[in-house]
Amino acid sequence: MTTDGIIFDIDGTIWDSTDIVATAWNEAIKEFLLLDTKNTISIEALNKERLKSLFGKTMDIIAKELFPNLSEQDQAKLLEICDTYEKKYLIKNQEDITYPGVKETIKTLSKTHKIFIVSNCQKGYIELCLDKNNLWPYITAIECYGNTKQKKGFNIAKIIQENKLKAPIYVGDTQLDFEASKENTIPFIWASYGFGKPVSYTAKITTITELLTLIS
Repeated sequence: MTTDGIIFDIDGTIWDSTDIVATAWNEAIKEFLLLDTKNTISIEALNKERLKSLFGKTMDIIAKELFPNLSEQDQAKLLEICDTYEKKYLIKNQEDITYPGVKETIKTLSKTHKIFIVSNCQKGYIELCLDKNNLWPYITAIECYGNTKQKKGFNIAKIIQENKLKAPIYVGDTQLDFEASKENTIPFIWASYGFGKPVSYTAKITTITELLTLIS
């Protein structure tokens, strides 16, 4: 597969932060509920499996699905608290939560290809991942929902246009990743080790290292 730009998803493709994020968000929920002095709000505790089913969606949709009983204003407020705790816990974490071979593969591919990351995550999340794993030198550009308030398809198109890519590909793990790729009429490589099972894909990898032989 020939390409001049490899665009990666992050959750379920580069790393799995769901254990850490679940712990952080549960702490955030506890703090938020302390503000409800009349005990009128009920929010279920989260686990990584619940988050895996939601990761890949935009943050506003995640808030609506996790906290349907809250007003949009309170959903946004709780997300802010979640974001604060999440960053704190991810920065504190010393465990390598990238998938096997991710760092080595990105470093190798960057010698011959431009590497990008596009996600529906909040602002600062991709940056934190790159900081933690010393991957900044290998990444040409990043984009996310938190920056543009636009979905993944829009942000992929933005990366393609700004970097004048002629034959880009997208590497992700969910149905939404497939749809965003299809929207831009570019090949979609399914990272089957991740969170989702898309209905279609151009190629399938079971480990990220397979990209080294798949891509030219």
